[in-house]
Amino acid sequence: MTTTSGRPARSGHAEAPEATDPADSPERDAPSGVDAAALCDQAQDLAEHGHLKRSAKLYEQAVAANPRPAVQARALLGLAVVQDQRGDAPASRAAARRALATGDARYAPRAAYHLALSLEQDGEFTEAERVWERLLDLGGPDYTAVAHYGLARAAEARGDAAGAQDDWERALTLPAGPEPIGRLHAATVVEAARDLAGRLLEQGMPGAAAAAVERGLSVADDPELRLLRAAAHLEHAIADLGAVVEPPEDDREGPLPEPGASGAAVELLAGLLALRGEPEAAERVWHAGLADRDPETAGAVRRRLRRAIAPSSGGAGEPEQGEEAAEPWWDRYLEEAVATSSAPVLAGELFAVVTRMHALLAVPVAEGESRPAALRAAMEEALRTPSGLVWGADVHADFRRRLRAAMGGEDVLPEGWPEQG
Repeated sequence: MTTTSGRPARSGHAEAPEATDPADSPERDAPSGVDAAALCDQAQDLAEHGHLKRSAKLYEQAVAANPRPAVQARALLGLAVVQDQRGDAPASRAAARRALATGDARYAPRAAYHLALSLEQDGEFTEAERVWERLLDLGGPDYTAVAHYGLARAAEARGDAAGAQDDWERALTLPAGPEPIGRLHAATVVEAARDLAGRLLEQGMPGAAAAAVERGLSVADDPELRLLRAAAHLEHAIADLGAVVEPPEDDREGPLPEPGASGAAVELLAGLLALRGEPEAAERVWHAGLADRDPETAGAVRRRLRRAIAPSSGGAGEPEQGEEAAEPWWDRYLEEAVATSSAPVLAGELFAVVTRMHALLAVPVAEGESRPAALRAAMEEALRTPSGLVWGADVHADFRRRLRAAMGGEDVLPEGWPEQG
């Protein structure tokens, strides 16, 4: 629970083995009404040092003393918090209900807050909603904001988005004029802004999400709210870039973007979609741009795609007179890796193959192997290393092509090489 009768419970210093746990101390007689407040102080101190069982007993004794209403409410709230920390939800809620019934101006609202959160955690939203409504009649601005935030969540839980809207608005409303905002009120506004902005983003409403974020940021500079604002801006950017890459149906007759603008929009949109965790959508954007009917646009997209690829001659040697330089066989794999955001996967495959080939060839060298048959077997096994990968067949085909060119056009390798000798 987030509501306590004092500071949050914390663990104290480790005790020596011979130390006696306060829970082992003899029971005290029920105190008089005058002693109940002091007993609450002792129980709170024990709870803060992790002695929950003894703390609960002292709170129970304070309640049994039937002190004045304010002390009774404090003891019941403290008991509710400690029992919750001990994992006894029924006992915690029973104490919270009794504290709420006192109507005490200080402790009854805190008991209602504690009880409603406990009920929410167990999915008892109907009763939790009744407690939130009760809280509206108990607290000032701080707890009014808390109650409206709880009611907004309750309405969302039962699918009443329209009913939740008014409570969201009231939860995020700040005091008018120079009136200061309380600590709990400020924390509630920030938390409610986070919650609402996240829900709105999931519903595809980045503009409304950004507005909710700004209301939270007006209270505190919260990192999570800044992240949500960035996410809202990301959604706006994706929508704007999508309108450039694929204009809406009612705008198809308008002027087309310049090829350079289209290429930049495709690159940015694909990158943002990949950042949002949608690599398949990013791939579709790249491929659609590469297949554009306008050759200049398709060329601009390809140049953007290849910006992450280092230029290479392909190692194919100088082209014959009148021939163009052959495109390296691996170019299409690099382009596909960029388009599908899978460059790290391709790099991992390459490093694994290089490491495996190195090991196969290094062992006979390190052992001083001199037998031709053993050396040949090691080389053949190294050559087969990439065969099981998607691009392995192209490695072998490229070598066959180069060897055939060197042999004057004669193919000297057997069919199925290197797998079959």
